Amino acid sequence: MNKCPIAYIACGNSRYSDKGLKILSAKLKNLKDFEYTADEQRKEAYNRALKMSVQGVQPKLSAVLNISEGKFEIVDKGGKYILKPQHNILFEMPENEDLTMRLADEIGLEIPKHGLIWSKDKSLTYFIKRFDRKGHNDKIPVEDFAQLAGLNRDTKYDYSMEKVLKLIDKYCTFPVIEKIKFFKLTIFNYLIGNEDMHLKNFSLITQNGKSSLSPCYDLVNSTIEYKAQDEEIALPLNGKKKNFTRNQLITYFGKERCELTDKSIDRVLKTISLSVLKWKELINSSFLSQTMKDKYRTLLETRLNILGIK
Repeated sequence: MNKCPIAYIACGNSRYSDKGLKILSAKLKNLKDFEYTADEQRKEAYNRALKMSVQGVQPKLSAVLNISEGKFEIVDKGGKYILKPQHNILFEMPENEDLTMRLADEIGLEIPKHGLIWSKDKSLTYFIKRFDRKGHNDKIPVEDFAQLAGLNRDTKYDYSMEKVLKLIDKYCTFPVIEKIKFFKLTIFNYLIGNEDMHLKNFSLITQNGKSSLSPCYDLVNSTIEYKAQDEEIALPLNGKKKNFTRNQLITYFGKERCELTDKSIDRVLKTISLSVLKWKELINSSFLSQTMKDKYRTLLETRLNILGIK
């Protein structure tokens, strides 16, 4: 019996479940395999890289969903989705990102529509709907924190978590609310081993006259991907990037730097605690290999113990 890569449920002999198709669109009746192999997708991503407004380490393609034809199509302009194929060096990145985004969604972090689709070589490709687009041609104002800080792709690590909080104070309409979100995201990234949240992986979105943190994106357990990983965070906190303790992440960062109340901090930690069982279920039902599932679960349990979350 097959399992739907969008809804994570059994789908008989079909490639996708009805529930999975409806997640993409209520009008979608079927979805054809993506018409490119993983290698062909990487080549297309390389050839079209200069036309992409969203870049990064992972190869990316801009696409639209053709509902009448039941398939994703690559486009250079007007894309509503970002597609990420299998990496040629890092293993199971689409499966990793899809699972990690589901874990984030479980604790109430805002996540765009996303999932996995089958490609013609039976590899899985990750898709995520763009949150900076609406309607046919309208763009929603979004600036990443590197832009806000006056930095660029080459200097995206030349900052600190404390300075990011100052940007939130300066640019967000309701900074107290956004700092709670940022604290939750920071604790989440630590727990799931995402040590690559640099300035370009945080963004400010402005809608209806309100500026706030954008929905989350590029959430990956990079610790189990990179063999030489020696850090726990991309931007230094209190001058360090590894060997964090509960006191440093919760008391220093949450209470002293984010200026959150004990009640707000406890609410975040309780939300995470209540989600741990579901997290483990999602890891088990994910499309990662058993080896990667074990690595993911072991790291999560280690970090939960360090923060005293049960």
